[in-house]
Amino acid sequence: MVEIQSDVRRTIFKHALLNAYKHDGRCQVGAVLGKVIGERPDLKDLVKDLYSVVKGVADEVNRLSQDEQLSMLKSNFPDAIIEVPKVKVEEKKLPPLPRAEKYSKIVTRFSPNPDCVLHLGSARAMILSHDYAREYGGKFILRFEDTDPRLKKASLVFYNLIREDLKWLGCEWDEEFIQSDRLHIYYEIAENLIRVNGAYVCTCDPPAFHGYITSGRACPCRDLAIEEQMVRWKKMLDGEYKEGQAIVRVKTDLSHPNPAVRDWPALRIIDTSKYPHPRVGSKYHVWPLYNFSTGIDDHLMGITHIIRGKEHLTNTVRQKYMYEYLNWEYPIAIHYGRLKIEGAVLSKSKIIRGVEDGLYKGFDDPRLATFLALKRRGIQPDAIRKLIYDVGIKPVDVTISWSNLYAHNKQIIDKIASRYFAIFDKIELHIHGVKEDMKASLLKHPDDRSRGYRELRVSQKKGVAVVYVSRSDVEQLLSRPTVRLMGLMNIGSVKFEGSHLKAEFKGLSVRKAKLNEAPIIHWLPTEGLIETTLIMPTGEKVEGLAEKNLVEEPVDSLVQLERAGFGRIDAKIDGGVVIYFTSR
Repeated sequence: MVEIQSDVRRTIFKHALLNAYKHDGRCQVGAVLGKVIGERPDLKDLVKDLYSVVKGVADEVNRLSQDEQLSMLKSNFPDAIIEVPKVKVEEKKLPPLPRAEKYSKIVTRFSPNPDCVLHLGSARAMILSHDYAREYGGKFILRFEDTDPRLKKASLVFYNLIREDLKWLGCEWDEEFIQSDRLHIYYEIAENLIRVNGAYVCTCDPPAFHGYITSGRACPCRDLAIEEQMVRWKKMLDGEYKEGQAIVRVKTDLSHPNPAVRDWPALRIIDTSKYPHPRVGSKYHVWPLYNFSTGIDDHLMGITHIIRGKEHLTNTVRQKYMYEYLNWEYPIAIHYGRLKIEGAVLSKSKIIRGVEDGLYKGFDDPRLATFLALKRRGIQPDAIRKLIYDVGIKPVDVTISWSNLYAHNKQIIDKIASRYFAIFDKIELHIHGVKEDMKASLLKHPDDRSRGYRELRVSQKKGVAVVYVSRSDVEQLLSRPTVRLMGLMNIGSVKFEGSHLKAEFKGLSVRKAKLNEAPIIHWLPTEGLIETTLIMPTGEKVEGLAEKNLVEEPVDSLVQLERAGFGRIDAKIDGGVVIYFTSR
Protein backbone atom coordinates (compact mmCIF):
# COMPACT_ATOMS: atom_id res chain seq x y z
CA MET A 1 0.00 0.00 0.00
CA VAL A 2 1.31 3.46 -0.95
CA GLU A 3 1.95 5.82 1.95
CA ILE A 4 -0.46 8.76 1.99
CA GLN A 5 1.28 12.07 2.72
CA SER A 6 0.10 14.42 5.45
CA ASP A 7 -1.06 17.11 3.01
CA VAL A 8 -3.30 14.55 1.32
CA ARG A 9 -4.70 13.49 4.70
CA ARG A 10 -5.47 17.13 5.43
CA THR A 11 -7.35 17.42 2.13
CA ILE A 12 -9.33 14.29 2.96
CA PHE A 13 -10.09 15.60 6.43
CA LYS A 14 -11.32 18.91 4.99
CA HIS A 15 -13.72 17.31 2.55
CA ALA A 16 -14.97 14.81 5.14
CA LEU A 17 -15.83 17.68 7.50
CA LEU A 18 -17.41 19.69 4.69
CA ASN A 19 -19.53 16.77 3.54
CA ALA A 20 -20.66 16.09 7.12
CA TYR A 21 -21.47 19.79 7.59
CA LYS A 22 -23.63 19.80 4.46
CA HIS A 23 -25.49 16.63 5.37
CA ASP A 24 -26.38 16.97 9.05
CA GLY A 25 -23.32 15.34 10.54
CA ARG A 26 -22.92 12.28 8.31
CA CYS A 27 -20.29 12.26 5.57
CA GLN A 28 -20.33 9.76 2.72
CA VAL A 29 -17.13 8.00 1.68
CA GLY A 30 -17.85 8.10 -2.05
CA ALA A 31 -18.68 11.79 -2.06
CA VAL A 32 -15.54 12.64 -0.07
CA LEU A 33 -13.34 10.56 -2.35
CA GLY A 34 -14.79 12.29 -5.40
CA LYS A 35 -14.06 15.73 -3.96
CA VAL A 36 -10.50 14.76 -3.05
CA ILE A 37 -9.79 13.48 -6.58
CA GLY A 38 -11.43 16.61 -8.00
CA GLU A 39 -9.05 18.80 -6.02
CA ARG A 40 -6.05 16.55 -6.52
CA PRO A 41 -6.37 14.87 -9.96
CA ASP A 42 -2.77 13.68 -9.58
CA LEU A 43 -4.10 11.11 -7.09
CA LYS A 44 -6.34 9.26 -9.58
CA ASP A 45 -3.94 6.33 -9.81
CA LEU A 46 -4.07 5.90 -6.03
CA VAL A 47 -7.83 5.53 -5.72
CA LYS A 48 -7.66 2.02 -4.21
CA ASP A 49 -5.20 3.12 -1.55
CA LEU A 50 -7.08 6.36 -0.97
CA TYR A 51 -10.40 4.63 -0.40
CA SER A 52 -9.36 2.91 2.82
CA VAL A 53 -7.84 6.14 4.14
CA VAL A 54 -10.94 8.14 3.25
CA LYS A 55 -13.13 5.54 4.92
CA GLY A 56 -11.06 5.72 8.09
CA VAL A 57 -11.24 9.53 8.16
CA ALA A 58 -14.98 9.45 7.41
CA ASP A 59 -15.58 7.04 10.27
CA GLU A 60 -13.58 9.33 12.58
CA VAL A 61 -15.55 12.40 11.49
CA ASN A 62 -18.89 10.60 11.82
CA ARG A 63 -18.07 9.71 15.42
CA LEU A 64 -17.84 13.41 16.23
CA SER A 65 -20.84 15.41 17.26
CA GLN A 66 -22.02 18.10 14.86
CA ASP A 67 -20.73 20.70 17.28
CA GLU A 68 -17.26 19.14 17.17
CA GLN A 69 -17.36 18.87 13.38
CA LEU A 70 -18.31 22.50 13.00
CA SER A 71 -15.67 23.61 15.51
CA MET A 72 -12.93 21.76 13.63
CA LEU A 73 -14.18 23.09 10.31
CA LYS A 74 -14.16 26.68 11.53
CA SER A 75 -10.76 26.26 13.14
CA ASN A 76 -8.94 24.51 10.31
CA PHE A 77 -10.78 25.44 7.11
CA PRO A 78 -12.69 28.70 7.72
CA ASP A 79 -12.60 29.73 4.06
CA ALA A 80 -14.01 26.45 2.84
CA ILE A 81 -17.12 26.65 5.00
CA ILE A 82 -17.93 30.09 3.60
CA GLU A 83 -17.75 28.73 0.07
CA VAL A 84 -19.86 25.65 0.71
CA PRO A 85 -23.31 26.41 2.19
CA LYS A 86 -25.33 23.67 3.78
CA VAL A 87 -27.61 21.79 1.44
CA LYS A 88 -31.09 23.17 1.89
CA VAL A 89 -33.65 20.41 1.70
CA GLU A 90 -36.98 21.75 0.58
CA GLU A 91 -39.94 20.67 2.66
CA LYS A 92 -41.83 18.02 0.77
CA LYS A 93 -45.48 18.69 0.14
CA LEU A 94 -48.30 16.35 -0.65
CA PRO A 95 -49.24 16.09 -4.31
CA PRO A 96 -52.70 17.43 -5.21
CA LEU A 97 -55.58 15.22 -4.20
CA PRO A 98 -57.10 13.60 -7.30
CA ARG A 99 -60.40 15.15 -8.43
CA ALA A 100 -60.66 17.28 -5.32
CA GLU A 101 -62.52 19.94 -7.29
CA LYS A 102 -65.43 17.52 -7.65
CA TYR A 103 -66.40 17.91 -3.99
CA SER A 104 -67.54 20.91 -1.98
CA LYS A 105 -65.87 19.40 1.09
CA ILE A 106 -63.13 16.79 1.29
CA VAL A 107 -63.80 14.02 3.83
CA THR A 108 -61.25 11.34 4.68
CA ARG A 109 -61.07 8.64 7.33
CA PHE A 110 -58.66 6.50 9.28
CA SER A 111 -60.25 3.21 10.25
CA PRO A 112 -58.13 1.03 12.54
CA ASN A 113 -59.16 -2.29 14.03
CA PRO A 114 -58.63 -1.90 17.79
CA ASP A 115 -57.05 -5.33 18.11
CA CYS A 116 -53.55 -3.95 18.74
CA VAL A 117 -51.63 -0.72 19.17
CA LEU A 118 -50.64 1.25 16.09
CA HIS A 119 -47.18 1.04 14.53
CA LEU A 120 -45.18 2.61 11.70
CA GLY A 121 -47.09 0.57 9.17
CA SER A 122 -50.24 2.48 10.18
CA ALA A 123 -48.66 5.89 9.74
CA ARG A 124 -49.20 6.23 6.02
CA ALA A 125 -52.98 5.90 5.97
CA MET A 126 -53.36 7.94 9.15
CA ILE A 127 -51.11 10.88 8.33
CA LEU A 128 -52.03 11.18 4.65
CA SER A 129 -55.76 10.99 5.37
CA HIS A 130 -55.51 13.56 8.15
CA ASP A 131 -53.20 15.97 6.37
CA TYR A 132 -55.16 15.94 3.11
CA ALA A 133 -58.33 16.75 5.02
CA ARG A 134 -56.58 19.66 6.75
CA GLU A 135 -54.93 20.92 3.55
CA TYR A 136 -58.30 21.15 1.82
CA GLY A 137 -60.21 22.48 4.84
CA GLY A 138 -62.23 19.29 5.04
CA LYS A 139 -63.18 16.70 7.64
CA PHE A 140 -61.13 13.86 9.11
CA ILE A 141 -63.00 10.92 10.65
CA LEU A 142 -61.74 8.29 13.07
CA ARG A 143 -63.68 5.07 12.67
CA PHE A 144 -63.04 1.98 14.76
CA GLU A 145 -63.70 -1.14 12.69
CA ASP A 146 -64.43 -3.73 15.34
CA THR A 147 -66.88 -6.15 13.74
CA ASP A 148 -64.89 -9.38 14.02
CA PRO A 149 -65.13 -10.65 17.61
CA ARG A 150 -63.78 -14.07 16.58
CA LEU A 151 -60.61 -13.69 14.47
CA LYS A 152 -59.65 -10.02 14.92
CA LYS A 153 -61.07 -9.46 18.35
CA ALA A 154 -60.92 -5.91 19.64
CA SER A 155 -59.70 -5.11 23.13
CA LEU A 156 -61.02 -2.19 25.16
CA VAL A 157 -57.54 -0.97 26.04
CA PHE A 158 -56.61 -0.48 22.40
CA TYR A 159 -59.39 2.02 21.66
CA ASN A 160 -57.83 4.58 23.98
CA LEU A 161 -54.26 3.72 23.05
CA ILE A 162 -55.10 4.35 19.40
CA ARG A 163 -56.71 7.67 20.29
CA GLU A 164 -53.57 8.67 22.18
CA ASP A 165 -51.38 7.68 19.24
CA LEU A 166 -53.38 9.89 16.87
CA LYS A 167 -53.17 12.83 19.26
CA TRP A 168 -49.41 12.36 19.65
CA LEU A 169 -48.97 12.38 15.89
CA GLY A 170 -51.04 15.55 15.57
CA CYS A 171 -53.90 13.79 13.79
CA GLU A 172 -56.85 15.19 15.69
CA TRP A 173 -60.16 13.93 14.30
CA ASP A 174 -63.40 15.83 13.74
CA GLU A 175 -65.81 12.94 14.25
CA GLU A 176 -65.55 9.46 15.74
CA PHE A 177 -67.57 6.34 14.98
CA ILE A 178 -67.42 2.80 16.36
CA GLN A 179 -68.83 0.15 14.05
CA SER A 180 -70.03 -2.10 16.88
CA ASP A 181 -72.54 0.68 17.64
CA ARG A 182 -73.89 0.54 14.08
CA LEU A 183 -75.16 -3.02 13.65
CA HIS A 184 -78.75 -1.84 13.17
CA ILE A 185 -77.61 0.25 10.20
CA TYR A 186 -75.86 -2.69 8.57
CA TYR A 187 -78.92 -4.88 9.08
CA GLU A 188 -81.13 -2.30 7.36
CA ILE A 189 -78.80 -2.04 4.36
CA ALA A 190 -78.53 -5.84 4.14
CA GLU A 191 -82.31 -6.13 4.00
CA ASN A 192 -82.46 -3.46 1.28
CA LEU A 193 -79.85 -5.31 -0.75
CA ILE A 194 -81.81 -8.54 -0.52
CA ARG A 195 -85.03 -6.78 -1.57
CA VAL A 196 -83.37 -5.28 -4.69
CA ASN A 197 -81.98 -8.73 -5.56
CA GLY A 198 -78.41 -7.60 -4.89
CA ALA A 199 -77.73 -10.10 -2.12
CA TYR A 200 -78.86 -13.50 -0.95
CA VAL A 201 -78.61 -15.81 2.05
CA CYS A 202 -76.41 -18.80 1.28
CA THR A 203 -76.64 -22.00 3.32
CA CYS A 204 -74.21 -24.06 1.22
CA ASP A 205 -71.36 -25.65 3.11
CA PRO A 206 -68.05 -23.90 2.30
CA PRO A 207 -66.44 -26.67 0.19
CA ALA A 208 -69.56 -26.96 -1.98
CA PHE A 209 -69.80 -23.20 -2.46
CA HIS A 210 -66.11 -23.04 -3.34
CA GLY A 211 -66.70 -25.60 -6.08
CA TYR A 212 -69.56 -23.57 -7.54
CA ILE A 213 -67.75 -20.26 -7.43
CA THR A 214 -64.42 -21.44 -8.88
CA SER A 215 -66.27 -22.95 -11.84
CA GLY A 216 -68.30 -19.78 -12.32
CA ARG A 217 -71.64 -21.41 -11.48
CA ALA A 218 -74.41 -20.15 -9.24
CA CYS A 219 -75.01 -22.02 -6.01
CA PRO A 220 -78.59 -23.33 -5.40
CA CYS A 221 -79.30 -20.47 -2.96
CA ARG A 222 -78.53 -17.65 -5.38
CA ASP A 223 -81.69 -17.67 -7.44
CA LEU A 224 -84.22 -18.43 -4.74
CA ALA A 225 -87.16 -16.01 -4.63
CA ILE A 226 -86.70 -12.80 -2.71
CA GLU A 227 -89.46 -13.88 -0.34
CA GLU A 228 -87.48 -16.99 0.55
CA GLN A 229 -84.33 -14.89 0.98
CA MET A 230 -86.18 -12.65 3.44
CA VAL A 231 -87.32 -15.68 5.42
CA ARG A 232 -83.74 -16.90 5.62
CA TRP A 233 -82.56 -13.43 6.63
CA LYS A 234 -85.08 -13.33 9.47
CA LYS A 235 -83.90 -16.76 10.62
CA MET A 236 -80.33 -15.45 10.74
CA LEU A 237 -81.38 -12.53 12.93
CA ASP A 238 -83.57 -14.73 15.15
CA GLY A 239 -80.75 -17.17 15.83
CA GLU A 240 -82.28 -20.15 14.01
CA TYR A 241 -79.04 -20.62 12.09
CA LYS A 242 -75.85 -21.37 13.98
CA GLU A 243 -72.33 -20.24 13.25
CA GLY A 244 -71.25 -21.40 9.78
CA GLN A 245 -74.77 -22.39 8.65
CA ALA A 246 -75.74 -19.21 6.76
CA ILE A 247 -74.04 -16.22 5.22
CA VAL A 248 -75.25 -13.18 3.28
CA ARG A 249 -73.50 -12.78 -0.07
CA VAL A 250 -73.49 -9.85 -2.48
CA LYS A 251 -74.23 -10.85 -6.06
CA THR A 252 -71.46 -10.10 -8.55
CA ASP A 253 -70.37 -11.32 -11.97
CA LEU A 254 -69.84 -15.07 -11.65
CA SER A 255 -67.50 -14.96 -14.64
CA HIS A 256 -65.28 -12.27 -13.14
CA PRO A 257 -61.63 -13.20 -13.79
CA ASN A 258 -60.85 -12.90 -10.07
CA PRO A 259 -62.72 -15.64 -8.15
CA ALA A 260 -62.32 -13.59 -4.95
CA VAL A 261 -64.74 -11.02 -6.40
CA ARG A 262 -67.47 -13.53 -7.20
CA ASP A 263 -70.42 -13.32 -4.75
CA TRP A 264 -68.37 -12.05 -1.87
CA PRO A 265 -69.46 -12.57 1.77
CA ALA A 266 -71.14 -9.62 3.48
CA LEU A 267 -72.52 -10.85 6.85
CA ARG A 268 -71.96 -14.03 8.83
CA ILE A 269 -72.99 -15.62 12.11
CA ILE A 270 -70.61 -15.67 15.08
CA ASP A 271 -71.23 -17.64 18.26
CA THR A 272 -70.83 -14.76 20.71
CA SER A 273 -71.29 -17.07 23.67
CA LYS A 274 -67.82 -18.31 22.74
CA TYR A 275 -66.56 -15.06 21.25
CA PRO A 276 -68.27 -12.15 23.05
CA HIS A 277 -67.57 -8.68 21.77
CA PRO A 278 -65.63 -6.52 24.28
CA ARG A 279 -68.12 -3.66 23.96
CA VAL A 280 -71.52 -5.20 23.23
CA GLY A 281 -71.02 -8.73 24.57
CA SER A 282 -73.48 -11.22 23.08
CA LYS A 283 -76.10 -8.67 22.02
CA TYR A 284 -75.57 -9.53 18.34
CA HIS A 285 -74.66 -12.74 16.59
CA VAL A 286 -74.90 -11.56 12.95
CA TRP A 287 -71.81 -9.53 12.14
CA PRO A 288 -70.78 -7.72 8.94
CA LEU A 289 -67.50 -8.49 7.25
CA TYR A 290 -65.01 -5.80 6.32
CA ASN A 291 -66.17 -4.98 2.79
CA PHE A 292 -69.78 -4.65 3.79
CA SER A 293 -69.48 -2.44 6.88
CA THR A 294 -66.63 -0.35 5.47
CA GLY A 295 -68.36 0.18 2.15
CA ILE A 296 -71.57 1.27 3.85
CA ASP A 297 -69.86 3.63 6.27
CA ASP A 298 -67.75 5.26 3.57
CA HIS A 299 -70.97 6.25 1.82
CA LEU A 300 -73.02 7.23 4.86
CA MET A 301 -70.17 9.28 6.33
CA GLY A 302 -69.62 11.13 3.06
CA ILE A 303 -66.05 9.94 2.52
CA THR A 304 -64.74 11.53 -0.67
CA HIS A 305 -61.28 9.97 -0.76
CA ILE A 306 -60.23 6.56 0.54
CA ILE A 307 -56.47 6.35 1.07
CA ARG A 308 -55.33 2.78 1.63
CA GLY A 309 -52.86 0.10 0.51
CA LYS A 310 -53.04 -1.60 -2.86
CA GLU A 311 -53.91 -4.87 -1.13
CA HIS A 312 -57.41 -3.36 -1.06
CA LEU A 313 -57.72 -3.11 -4.85
CA THR A 314 -59.86 -6.24 -4.93
CA ASN A 315 -62.01 -4.84 -2.12
CA THR A 316 -62.70 -1.77 -4.23
CA VAL A 317 -63.94 -3.96 -7.05
CA ARG A 318 -66.15 -5.92 -4.63
CA GLN A 319 -67.66 -2.87 -2.99
CA LYS A 320 -68.55 -1.22 -6.28
CA TYR A 321 -71.10 -3.99 -6.97
CA MET A 322 -72.88 -3.12 -3.73
CA TYR A 323 -72.77 0.58 -4.58
CA GLU A 324 -74.40 -0.07 -7.96
CA TYR A 325 -77.29 -1.97 -6.38
CA LEU A 326 -77.88 0.89 -3.91
CA ASN A 327 -77.38 3.66 -6.52
CA TRP A 328 -74.48 5.13 -4.57
CA GLU A 329 -71.44 6.86 -6.01
CA TYR A 330 -68.14 5.27 -5.05
CA PRO A 331 -65.51 7.57 -3.45
CA ILE A 332 -62.15 8.27 -5.05
CA ALA A 333 -59.89 5.37 -4.05
CA ILE A 334 -56.14 5.98 -3.79
CA HIS A 335 -54.09 2.82 -3.40
CA TYR A 336 -50.47 3.15 -2.34
CA GLY A 337 -47.81 0.44 -2.42
CA ARG A 338 -46.82 -1.80 0.46
CA LEU A 339 -44.59 -0.25 3.07
CA LYS A 340 -41.91 -2.28 4.79
CA ILE A 341 -39.49 -1.14 7.48
CA GLU A 342 -36.14 -2.91 7.64
CA GLY A 343 -36.02 -5.25 10.61
CA ALA A 344 -39.36 -4.13 12.07
CA VAL A 345 -42.05 -6.52 13.30
CA LEU A 346 -45.32 -5.15 11.88
CA SER A 347 -47.50 -8.21 12.40
CA LYS A 348 -50.09 -7.40 15.06
CA SER A 349 -50.38 -11.04 16.09
CA LYS A 350 -46.61 -11.35 16.52
CA ILE A 351 -46.48 -8.16 18.56
CA ILE A 352 -49.28 -9.25 20.87
CA ARG A 353 -47.88 -12.76 21.21
CA GLY A 354 -44.44 -11.35 21.94
CA VAL A 355 -45.82 -9.16 24.73
CA GLU A 356 -47.92 -11.99 26.17
CA ASP A 357 -44.98 -14.42 26.09
CA GLY A 358 -42.59 -11.94 27.69
CA LEU A 359 -40.40 -11.57 24.61
CA TYR A 360 -41.21 -7.85 24.73
CA LYS A 361 -41.60 -5.95 27.99
CA GLY A 362 -44.63 -4.11 26.70
CA PHE A 363 -46.01 -2.38 23.65
CA ASP A 364 -43.39 0.34 24.19
CA ASP A 365 -40.45 -2.08 24.07
CA PRO A 366 -37.63 -0.32 22.15
CA ARG A 367 -37.32 -3.27 19.76
CA LEU A 368 -40.78 -2.58 18.37
CA ALA A 369 -41.90 -0.10 15.73
CA THR A 370 -45.07 0.82 17.64
CA PHE A 371 -45.75 4.50 18.17
CA LEU A 372 -45.56 3.87 21.90
CA ALA A 373 -42.02 2.53 21.49
CA LEU A 374 -40.95 5.32 19.13
CA LYS A 375 -42.34 7.94 21.49
CA ARG A 376 -40.45 6.41 24.41
CA ARG A 377 -37.23 6.44 22.41
CA GLY A 378 -37.56 10.13 21.59
CA ILE A 379 -38.65 9.88 17.97
CA GLN A 380 -40.62 13.01 17.14
CA PRO A 381 -44.03 13.00 15.40
CA ASP A 382 -42.82 15.45 12.75
CA ALA A 383 -39.99 13.08 11.86
CA ILE A 384 -42.54 10.34 11.17
CA ARG A 385 -44.63 12.78 9.15
CA LYS A 386 -41.63 13.80 7.02
CA LEU A 387 -40.83 10.15 6.42
CA ILE A 388 -44.38 9.52 5.22
CA TYR A 389 -44.24 12.59 2.97
CA ASP A 390 -41.06 11.15 1.44
CA VAL A 391 -42.88 7.90 0.72
CA GLY A 392 -46.03 9.62 -0.52
CA ILE A 393 -48.99 7.87 -2.14
CA LYS A 394 -47.27 6.18 -5.06
CA PRO A 395 -48.51 2.66 -5.89
CA VAL A 396 -45.00 1.17 -5.85
CA ASP A 397 -43.82 -0.92 -2.90
CA VAL A 398 -41.34 0.85 -0.62
CA THR A 399 -38.87 -0.40 1.96
CA ILE A 400 -37.57 2.26 4.32
CA SER A 401 -34.62 2.01 6.64
CA TRP A 402 -34.38 3.26 10.20
CA SER A 403 -31.65 5.63 9.05
CA ASN A 404 -34.26 7.52 6.98
CA LEU A 405 -36.34 8.10 10.09
CA TYR A 406 -33.32 8.91 12.25
CA ALA A 407 -32.10 11.52 9.75
CA HIS A 408 -35.41 13.37 9.89
CA ASN A 409 -35.55 13.05 13.66
CA LYS A 410 -32.00 14.33 14.13
CA GLN A 411 -32.81 17.52 12.25
CA ILE A 412 -35.55 18.21 14.79
CA ILE A 413 -33.99 17.16 18.09
CA ASP A 414 -30.52 18.52 17.39
CA LYS A 415 -32.02 21.99 17.86
CA ILE A 416 -33.59 21.20 21.22
CA ALA A 417 -31.41 18.60 22.92
CA SER A 418 -29.03 19.88 25.60
CA ARG A 419 -25.48 18.46 25.55
CA TYR A 420 -23.91 16.42 28.31
CA PHE A 421 -20.88 14.21 28.86
CA ALA A 422 -21.34 10.51 29.54
CA ILE A 423 -18.91 7.62 29.28
CA PHE A 424 -19.85 3.95 29.03
CA ASP A 425 -16.36 2.40 28.65
CA LYS A 426 -14.23 4.50 30.98
CA ILE A 427 -10.52 4.40 31.57
CA GLU A 428 -8.58 6.68 33.91
CA LEU A 429 -6.31 9.32 32.42
CA HIS A 430 -3.68 10.78 34.78
CA ILE A 431 -2.51 14.20 33.60
CA HIS A 432 0.84 15.35 34.97
CA GLY A 433 1.93 18.96 35.22
CA VAL A 434 -1.42 20.42 36.30
CA LYS A 435 -0.62 23.12 38.85
CA GLU A 436 -4.10 24.03 40.08
CA ASP A 437 -7.67 22.83 40.24
CA MET A 438 -9.56 23.48 37.02
CA LYS A 439 -13.08 24.20 35.88
CA ALA A 440 -14.74 23.77 32.48
CA SER A 441 -17.74 25.92 31.60
CA LEU A 442 -19.64 24.42 28.70
CA LEU A 443 -22.76 25.61 26.93
CA LYS A 444 -25.78 23.40 27.39
CA HIS A 445 -26.51 24.03 23.71
CA PRO A 446 -23.96 25.52 21.30
CA ASP A 447 -26.59 27.56 19.43
CA ASP A 448 -28.61 28.76 22.41
CA ARG A 449 -26.73 30.65 25.11
CA SER A 450 -29.98 31.43 26.89
CA ARG A 451 -29.96 27.88 28.28
CA GLY A 452 -26.85 28.72 30.22
CA TYR A 453 -23.73 26.76 31.06
CA ARG A 454 -22.82 23.59 32.87
CA GLU A 455 -19.71 23.34 35.00
CA LEU A 456 -17.32 20.44 35.45
CA ARG A 457 -14.56 20.68 38.05
CA VAL A 458 -11.27 18.76 38.15
CA SER A 459 -9.00 18.81 41.17
CA GLN A 460 -5.29 18.03 41.20
CA LYS A 461 -3.05 16.45 43.80
CA LYS A 462 0.69 16.98 43.67
CA GLY A 463 0.43 18.19 40.08
CA VAL A 464 -1.65 15.28 38.82
CA ALA A 465 -5.26 15.57 37.69
CA VAL A 466 -7.30 12.45 37.03
CA VAL A 467 -10.21 12.26 34.61
CA TYR A 468 -12.14 9.53 32.84
CA VAL A 469 -12.00 9.19 29.06
CA SER A 470 -13.59 6.69 26.73
CA ARG A 471 -11.67 3.58 25.70
CA SER A 472 -12.83 4.22 22.14
CA ASP A 473 -10.58 7.32 22.18
CA VAL A 474 -7.47 5.51 23.41
CA GLU A 475 -6.01 4.91 19.94
CA GLN A 476 -6.41 8.57 19.10
CA LEU A 477 -4.91 9.64 22.41
CA LEU A 478 -1.86 7.46 21.88
CA SER A 479 -1.26 8.44 18.25
CA ARG A 480 -1.73 12.21 18.25
CA PRO A 481 0.87 14.64 19.61
CA THR A 482 -1.82 16.92 21.00
CA VAL A 483 -5.37 16.18 22.08
CA ARG A 484 -7.81 18.65 23.56
CA LEU A 485 -10.12 17.71 26.40
CA MET A 486 -13.23 19.59 25.41
CA GLY A 487 -13.53 22.91 27.23
CA LEU A 488 -10.71 22.04 29.64
CA MET A 489 -7.08 21.67 28.52
CA ASN A 490 -4.62 20.35 25.95
CA ILE A 491 -2.69 17.18 26.67
CA GLY A 492 0.00 15.14 24.93
CA SER A 493 2.61 12.38 25.29
CA VAL A 494 -0.11 9.89 26.19
CA LYS A 495 0.92 6.35 27.03
CA PHE A 496 -0.20 3.42 29.11
CA GLU A 497 0.98 3.23 32.69
CA GLY A 498 -0.34 0.01 34.17
CA SER A 499 -4.11 -0.10 33.86
CA HIS A 500 -4.50 3.62 33.24
CA LEU A 501 -3.27 6.25 30.80
CA LYS A 502 -0.65 8.85 31.59
CA ALA A 503 -0.42 12.22 29.83
CA GLU A 504 1.38 15.54 30.06
CA PHE A 505 -0.37 18.87 30.48
CA LYS A 506 0.14 20.96 27.32
CA GLY A 507 -1.61 24.18 28.28
CA LEU A 508 -5.01 25.76 27.94
CA SER A 509 -4.75 27.53 24.60
CA VAL A 510 -7.56 26.70 22.20
CA ARG A 511 -5.56 28.44 19.47
CA LYS A 512 -2.60 26.08 19.87
CA ALA A 513 -4.92 23.09 19.77
CA LYS A 514 -6.31 24.35 16.48
CA LEU A 515 -2.86 24.97 15.03
CA ASN A 516 -1.86 21.43 15.96
CA GLU A 517 -5.11 20.05 14.50
CA ALA A 518 -5.76 18.46 17.85
CA PRO A 519 -8.79 16.18 17.99
CA ILE A 520 -11.33 17.15 20.65
CA ILE A 521 -12.60 14.43 22.97
CA HIS A 522 -15.06 14.44 25.81
CA TRP A 523 -14.18 13.41 29.36
CA LEU A 524 -15.51 13.24 32.90
CA PRO A 525 -14.17 14.20 36.32
CA THR A 526 -13.83 11.27 38.69
CA GLU A 527 -16.08 12.80 41.34
CA GLY A 528 -19.66 14.09 41.43
CA LEU A 529 -20.93 11.72 38.76
CA ILE A 530 -24.25 9.96 38.38
CA GLU A 531 -24.97 6.45 37.19
CA THR A 532 -26.53 6.35 33.75
CA THR A 533 -28.29 3.47 32.03
CA LEU A 534 -28.75 3.62 28.28
CA ILE A 535 -31.52 1.41 26.87
CA MET A 536 -30.60 0.57 23.28
CA PRO A 537 -33.01 -0.19 20.39
CA THR A 538 -32.00 -3.84 20.78
CA GLY A 539 -33.23 -3.82 24.38
CA GLU A 540 -29.65 -4.06 25.64
CA LYS A 541 -28.78 -2.06 28.76
CA VAL A 542 -25.49 -0.15 28.72
CA GLU A 543 -24.27 1.10 32.09
CA GLY A 544 -22.06 4.14 32.44
CA LEU A 545 -21.42 7.43 34.19
CA ALA A 546 -22.48 10.97 33.35
CA GLU A 547 -21.88 14.45 34.63
CA LYS A 548 -24.13 15.35 37.54
CA ASN A 549 -25.71 18.22 35.61
CA LEU A 550 -27.68 15.66 33.61
CA VAL A 551 -29.87 14.86 36.59
CA GLU A 552 -31.29 18.40 36.44
CA GLU A 553 -33.02 17.57 33.16
CA PRO A 554 -36.68 16.58 33.70
CA VAL A 555 -38.06 13.23 32.62
CA ASP A 556 -39.07 13.26 28.91
CA SER A 557 -36.27 15.69 28.05
CA LEU A 558 -34.27 15.04 24.92
CA VAL A 559 -30.52 15.17 25.42
CA GLN A 560 -27.39 14.53 23.43
CA LEU A 561 -24.68 12.54 25.14
CA GLU A 562 -21.50 13.67 23.45
CA ARG A 563 -20.17 11.01 21.08
CA ALA A 564 -22.82 8.50 22.18
CA GLY A 565 -25.89 10.00 20.56
CA PHE A 566 -29.33 11.38 21.30
CA GLY A 567 -31.72 9.97 23.84
CA ARG A 568 -34.83 10.63 25.90
CA ILE A 569 -34.71 10.69 29.70
CA ASP A 570 -37.14 7.99 30.75
CA ALA A 571 -36.72 7.85 34.51
CA LYS A 572 -34.63 8.90 37.50
CA ILE A 573 -33.79 6.09 39.90
CA ASP A 574 -31.68 6.39 43.05
CA GLY A 575 -30.09 9.59 41.86
CA GLY A 576 -29.25 8.09 38.46
CA VAL A 577 -30.80 8.52 35.05
CA VAL A 578 -32.31 6.01 32.63
CA ILE A 579 -32.14 7.11 29.01
CA TYR A 580 -33.75 5.49 26.00
CA PHE A 581 -31.36 5.75 23.08
CA THR A 582 -32.77 7.55 20.06
CA SER A 583 -30.04 7.60 17.42
CA ARG A 584 -26.54 8.83 16.78
